Amino acid sequence: MLSQYMGQIEALGLNLFFASIFFFIGMAIHDVLKQGKVPKFGRNIVWLVLFLGCAGFIAKGLIQVFWEGSGIG
Repeated sequence: MLSQYMGQIEALGLNLFFASIFFFIGMAIHDVLKQGKVPKFGRNIVWLVLFLGCAGFIAKGLIQVFWEGSGIG
């Protein structure tokens, strides 16, 4: 039974891995910004770039799911 769902388990594990990597990157950036006493405008730009990277990754995943569901990919 486990072998039937191996692909789904791998995909879930990979997505959780990427989510944890994004979390740890965010925590590291937060620490660097706090220690460096970066001005508010600079912090906002850094967080915007980080958010856009995460949003792009999520959009890629959603597009992939929709394309596979409709038989395109």
